[in-house]
Amino acid sequence: QVQLVESGGGLVQAGGSLRLSCAASGSIFSLNTGAWYRQAPGKQRELVASITRASRTNYADSVKGRFTISRDNAKSTMYLQMNSLTPEDTAVYYCYQGLTLQGGYWGQGTQVTVSS
Repeated sequence: QVQLVESGGGLVQAGGSLRLSCAASGSIFSLNTGAWYRQAPGKQRELVASITRASRTNYADSVKGRFTISRDNAKSTMYLQMNSLTPEDTAVYYCYQGLTLQGGYWGQGTQVTVSS
């Protein structure tokens, strides 16, 4: 059974940084596409960043230049480094793993709150 466990969320002031981690078990992590999504109150879940098994990355326009997605296959862990955070980044952040960006597995979510 695939399990994804996120960590690293919290409260930070605007302009600050956080690093989210997603530890995977029960899957062949190195073969999977990984992604971070987020959902703010009253809004739909949106794709923040994705990384293929070849480590090709893609970012939402709103986070380009501020966020960096990466993966460590040896540790079966994916990361999201978030810099220059703004209150608009406040959301629950979800880790995703799958062969593609559909039909995969989700973590439980971790809250990120950015104060102004």
